[in-house]
Amino acid sequence: MDAIIHVIRCFEDENILRDEGAINPVGDKEIIDTELQLKDLDAVERKIQKSEKLAKSDPKLKAELEILQQCKSHLEKGKSIRELGLSKDEKSAIADLFLLTDKPVLYVANVDEPSMHTGNKFSDALKAAVSSEDAEVIIMNNSIEAQISEMDNADDKLLFMEEYKMKEPALDRLIHSAYRLLKLFTYFTAGVQEVRAWTIHEGWKAPQAASVIHTDFEKGFIKAEVIGYDDFIHYGSEAACREAGKLRIEGKEYVVKDGDVMHFRFNV
Repeated sequence: MDAIIHVIRCFEDENILRDEGAINPVGDKEIIDTELQLKDLDAVERKIQKSEKLAKSDPKLKAELEILQQCKSHLEKGKSIRELGLSKDEKSAIADLFLLTDKPVLYVANVDEPSMHTGNKFSDALKAAVSSEDAEVIIMNNSIEAQISEMDNADDKLLFMEEYKMKEPALDRLIHSAYRLLKLFTYFTAGVQEVRAWTIHEGWKAPQAASVIHTDFEKGFIKAEVIGYDDFIHYGSEAACREAGKLRIEGKEYVVKDGDVMHFRFNV
């Protein structure tokens, strides 16, 4: 996995029982944190056992062992690896462990209907508890979101959201937040038959972006014809953008922008 979305109950409802008693979103979060930390601690301790003997004769492994022991100490204190502040080079020591508490986290506060726009005391407590984690908290009512997602008719969906004074589904906000968290961009290919969206990482250059369509596109990359998203929407078509001078020819060093509409030229 690349990230963890932690959905936490932030509502009271006597019809939905909770074995642990009173609603406690911070306690629920800490329970899951502890479980993930214990899982990571087990993985770190196993690697330490393997590395201790080898580190005596290998200086590189000795430095790696020191980082592993640092992680072990941190986890034993009930803290997550992402809070340790390891550098990119230091993280190479634990890269093969795929530690769960090293993943970025997004919190979803599942609130009751009256609190879907403002939050409530439970979501406020959750926000306060994660304020030091540099993590976003999305407030939503999952029951309403489920109803919206099940609607096939766009007009019905719009009327339903208007009734609840919603500009967009909260699920859309969640998706946008997840993209920001993972530093993901979207570019489009727009032909006569279909328009497709392709997901890439922020900072990717044109050939690398082309590879998500097919690896041959990257190998034989010649150039990319690029139209900015806003220009495409404004002028309405590739032909109109070309006529208005809004179509650009970009080479291998072009860094793709979020929303670019692209056509690749390649030869293999």
